[in-house]
Amino acid sequence: MSADAFASDLARELAPQALERFLRYVRIDTQSDPRSATYPSTAKQLDLSRLLVQELREIGLADATLTEHGYVFATLPATVAHPTPVIGLLAHVDTSDAVSGAGVQPLLHEGYDGGRIVLPGDPSALLDPSTAPDLADHVGHTIVTSDGTTLLGADDKAGVAEIMAAAAYLVRHPELPHGTVRIAFTVDEEVGSGVAHFDLGTFGADVAYTLDGSSAGEIEDETFSAIEATITIRGHSVHPGSAKGRLVNPIKLAARLIERLPADRLSPETTEGREGFVHPHRLEAGAEEAKLVFIVRDHDDAKLLEHEALLRRLADELAAEEPRAQVRFDSVVQYRNMKAAIDRLPRAVTAAEEAIRRAGLEPRREIIRGGTDGSRLSELGLPTPNLFTGGHDFHSCREWICVQDMGAATATIVHLVQVWAE
Repeated sequence: MSADAFASDLARELAPQALERFLRYVRIDTQSDPRSATYPSTAKQLDLSRLLVQELREIGLADATLTEHGYVFATLPATVAHPTPVIGLLAHVDTSDAVSGAGVQPLLHEGYDGGRIVLPGDPSALLDPSTAPDLADHVGHTIVTSDGTTLLGADDKAGVAEIMAAAAYLVRHPELPHGTVRIAFTVDEEVGSGVAHFDLGTFGADVAYTLDGSSAGEIEDETFSAIEATITIRGHSVHPGSAKGRLVNPIKLAARLIERLPADRLSPETTEGREGFVHPHRLEAGAEEAKLVFIVRDHDDAKLLEHEALLRRLADELAAEEPRAQVRFDSVVQYRNMKAAIDRLPRAVTAAEEAIRRAGLEPRREIIRGGTDGSRLSELGLPTPNLFTGGHDFHSCREWICVQDMGAATATIVHLVQVWAE
């Protein structure tokens, strides 16, 4: 297609509607907090959730509800009389804690010329095609960024906006055939507990889709399996003036452990494709205690356990070397690879492929070097592939999204529910 063309006429029609919602939603700070003991982890996520309930009711989904756990549920009634599967559409309202999500100022860069995009809030924060090669596919398109001081929030407010725009369009066009569609907006996906209290019976879908992907045309039916491992090192704090032979510094012990991780493998910066990693994600340390939090990932569950065993061995070795320290290892499974569950319902993917073709794009099956709410939902028995939103470079100040791709994602949703009705 030409540089300034949309994937289809429907994508062209829906893009400004999705964009208008997106620009409104990203201004609401919904950052989640992995250190919080509440659910949702931050109350401010509900600011957007409450707005979505209001907007869903305004477009005609009268049963839109905010649950006690912060989920938004709503129903788009069927327009056909014959039995059809109930289709679920999901996106999450929270944003990553990696970069600030407060005071987001979205900027539109129309007619992208293929060069660098300077983000004015921080001129050192450039979008450069040499380091963001996907930009080359969007010459002539409209790009949305933040001002460079915050993330944008396309992960996953783009998915939220696209589902909302598609739902509003379907309400306005009752002549389009589709079965019952269930909509859900979740919280705390970024901290790994997005569906911790999700009631599949209440949701009532037979197959579902998360709108939480990236490049236009992608369908993701395979994710990492994930473990979060925590190594807590309890030292012995003594005044440094009288510390000889008595001080046990947990910060130094934590540094020693990190230094023993493989330098040329098993890290995000040295792996790709289906290769897993052991990634020190967070360090909280003081004179008395250091806590190392690792995210452990692999597409192969057996290899995942090997990575976990590596960390456990390093913790045991550290404890043996410094018996005066207390070293504790804890781990929890966060989610499993969705592929096995989705493979039991191949139609979940082939229907999405057909919808993407109708939206004017060529579908591509991809794997996720990460996870989605669909990982856990699939494990629980609800096959939930992930569809593209058009966003890129998530969890960073350089996050961006293409408006034309937002239109294509919204059109894909409209076609998808019709495909299932057929």
